[in-house]
Amino acid sequence: MTTRQCPAVLIAAPASGQGKTTVTAALARMHRLAGRKVRVFKCGPDFLDPMILEVASGAPVHQLDLWMVGLEQSQRLLWEAAGEADLILIEGVMGLFDGTPSAADLARQFGVPVLGVIDGSGMAQTFAAMAFGLANFQADLPFAGVLGNKLGSARHGEILRDSLPADIRWFGALPRSSDIAFPSRHLGLVQAAELADLEARLDAAASALAASVSDALPAPVSFAAPSPLNIEPLLAGVSIGVARDAAFAFVYQANLQLLQAMGAELVYFSPLHDSRLPEVDSLYLPGGYPELHAASLADNKAMQAEIAEHHLMGKPLVAECGGMLYLLDSLTDLQGERFEMCGLLRGDAVMQQRLSALALQSVELPEGTLHGHTFHHSQLSSQLEPLVRGECPNYRRTAEAVYRQDRMTASYIHFYLPGNPAAAAALFRP
Repeated sequence: MTTRQCPAVLIAAPASGQGKTTVTAALARMHRLAGRKVRVFKCGPDFLDPMILEVASGAPVHQLDLWMVGLEQSQRLLWEAAGEADLILIEGVMGLFDGTPSAADLARQFGVPVLGVIDGSGMAQTFAAMAFGLANFQADLPFAGVLGNKLGSARHGEILRDSLPADIRWFGALPRSSDIAFPSRHLGLVQAAELADLEARLDAAASALAASVSDALPAPVSFAAPSPLNIEPLLAGVSIGVARDAAFAFVYQANLQLLQAMGAELVYFSPLHDSRLPEVDSLYLPGGYPELHAASLADNKAMQAEIAEHHLMGKPLVAECGGMLYLLDSLTDLQGERFEMCGLLRGDAVMQQRLSALALQSVELPEGTLHGHTFHHSQLSSQLEPLVRGECPNYRRTAEAVYRQDRMTASYIHFYLPGNPAAAAALFRP
């Protein structure tokens, strides 16, 4: 079999903040309630939206990106999904045409039609002009239609619908409602686990969407078979402790799946709540929100000592963004309160009101080249000399440091490990 057929659509918008995640989650939940198996992907390196989308769809959510994930791996993920799902949904990133590569580039590459989501609040016939622009700005872009979000009434939806050109399909609308919208934080949405009423919000969104749109499946898309992939057991017999709790939750599912595919045993632990490390060969400290839990992390001296002992024994330790902040001497929150961290990496971080960095990154490590991205609201002060610095393919001024002390590798960069399995294995192998 060289192709697989599966209905698919990419949900995009003119800009961030239009409600892409809400609409994608509503679509996923609506079709899931109809008894269908839905697979959802997120375009770009985002961690937060996938948490919501995973709950909505009932299945893990992977990132798709032509640069960070790469064409081959993106093709492989879509091929696998097409073999098991009744519907594939892809949430775009930023505005439809924003970035290099953009969500439009991804849609065009795989022939997935775009569903444009437009915030219609305070808008009448101008809605049609925005829809026309999305549909026609690039003549070769497959376009499914538009959906109005944050509308004031059913009549408002009718006005927007009737304003559309005949060749642009109306996919329905979602009302403006606090029962549907997802709360945000400085990096995006709050984590799914923080929303006690998430299931109710998802059901409400699905119900509201079903009131104005059919649950009929979109047209099938042909997905080509990828080239064969042979994952060698480079981590056979290696146990890796993975930090996972409210402070450390930003990790690519694809990273964890790769480590397991290479033979590693993943053992989860909580730097917030546990006093002892599990018996493991290596440690993986992903990113997250350590600044929101700095007091608890600082108070858990037993866990800090455990991690210090792990490092002193020369065992591998990989720390990304929030994981790196945890290894520093201190972390100062937005209120100016300083908290002592593990003290394994000389330096101090201070949270900032404004975004400090947001960029794709490519890093030439001794183990090999890895792609990833950086986004953070903290500023690091350290006298340590970086092992290497990252390079951004489209914004050269962002060059994140990668620090190396014995077997500890730490950086603001969130690495996408499937891009180089051999390098990933070398970071974690004792």
